[in-house]
Amino acid sequence: MYKPKLEKDIRCPLEYGLTVFGGKWKSRVICVLNEKGTLRYSSIRKEMSNITDAVLATTLKELIADDMIQRVQFDEIPPRVEYSLTEKGQSVIPILQNICRWSGAYHKENNENTLSQCQTCDYSVK
Repeated sequence: MYKPKLEKDIRCPLEYGLTVFGGKWKSRVICVLNEKGTLRYSSIRKEMSNITDAVLATTLKELIADDMIQRVQFDEIPPRVEYSLTEKGQSVIPILQNICRWSGAYHKENNENTLSQCQTCDYSVK
């Protein structure tokens, strides 16, 4: 099992939340699994653009360690592994939706990368 090199020093619930689902890739992985359901590693990789295999593997290990996603390995040849959201992982979806709405309301309008709707999750930014 993945073990971080340094022990986390979390002093408040907000820090815990941002550690668990914050960052560039964790929230995206959560949203992809929420939208698509159970996926294999290669399918997650296809859904995520511009992520390296090393970063995706580390992100999945951290989300598994935090009980946000579950990994199921099947005893088959060739081996098959599937990832899906746990109940804890599903509980963060409304929070991420609210963050997306808030961000859309305050994101710079002149940014050429601004989207009116999140492409991964199904909610509009107004």
